[in-house]
Amino acid sequence: MKTVAAIAPVLALAAALTVAAPAAPAFAADLTVAFPSAAPQGQIMVAVFNSEANYGGEGQPAQVAMLDAAAGQTSVTFDGLPDGDYAVRAFHDLNGDDKMNTNPFGMPVEPFAFSNNAVGNMGPASWERAKFAAAGATTQSIDLK
Repeated sequence: MKTVAAIAPVLALAAALTVAAPAAPAFAADLTVAFPSAAPQGQIMVAVFNSEANYGGEGQPAQVAMLDAAAGQTSVTFDGLPDGDYAVRAFHDLNGDDKMNTNPFGMPVEPFAFSNNAVGNMGPASWERAKFAAAGATTQSIDLK
């Protein structure tokens, strides 16, 4: 009987912690980003954002990847992302200098694109145009232009 009395507080604490534990976030199976029209040269830089603030430059991407387009790699899968809204920015670094090259007026001279094949108005596509819901297996097919 003493053993039961000694264990009772431990069991009560364990039960309370189990009930109070926060639920684990739901995870998407995967997010696949494909660039079917990419030229077989250079590399494709991909950034996945999980908030409007991060997408707008106030934070970091949730995930990044570099694809070796010269070796035929034109898609990437990001596993285990929490379900939610995301947006993708990508550019095709044709000359391999690890940056998006621009003309003297600041306009990109290398192909770039956004999720949903969204286009911007005198700048990058807005979060509202580029965002998409990821829940379960999700694929974005993006044309670099």
